[in-house]
Amino acid sequence: MKIDGCEFPDDLLYDSEGLVWARPSDSGEALVGITSIYAAIAGRIAKITTKSPGVALARGAAIGFLESGTYFGPIRAPLGGVLQEVNQTVLAKPRAMIERLYGDGWVARLRPSNLAGDRSALLAFPAARELLAKQIAALRVRCFAAFPDYEMFEIGIECAAILVKLNELLTQVKVGEVVHLVTDDPTSPIEMVRWSDQTGHPVIDERREGNLFHFLVRKRS
Repeated sequence: MKIDGCEFPDDLLYDSEGLVWARPSDSGEALVGITSIYAAIAGRIAKITTKSPGVALARGAAIGFLESGTYFGPIRAPLGGVLQEVNQTVLAKPRAMIERLYGDGWVARLRPSNLAGDRSALLAFPAARELLAKQIAALRVRCFAAFPDYEMFEIGIECAAILVKLNELLTQVKVGEVVHLVTDDPTSPIEMVRWSDQTGHPVIDERREGNLFHFLVRKRS
């Protein structure tokens, strides 16, 4: 389910701040990760650190920490229990967590010590919808399909000139990296479709906010 552009699977449990999620399994364990709200707050994450498996955690205790150029904060356990495993993939490549928040981008696997009790403090859909919407508004969060590596703010410039600059930038970035383009040219939605068809670089997200158009472009080889 999407709320103001932010994705939230409706089969998960969410903490009261809307920052972390839990997915209990039939095996008695639970996967834990961060939400699109937290990803938007943290920005381009440069480093993830976690505690070692075997540690007992109370609900709300820090499993680990996120670091970016502008943010440092904890990943709090939505359930109390024993830390069974941490996701080595996201520790080695933090970008993987952002790109697959609710799938392979999970952070930790816990064995809950009081699932029934802690579960009552978490929210599931449809009740979670109101909380998550309020948090998005309060924190002024803007969610996109991917976190951009580069930003282009091109106001008062014709789309043809913007696309020349975008092509120049894409020759300098790595394959897979993402550019966030902001323009006020009203023809840009049509022009971006044409440009993507011609170049093969996909537009992975777009939206309009007032008179501004936002596009996320991913570089392909």
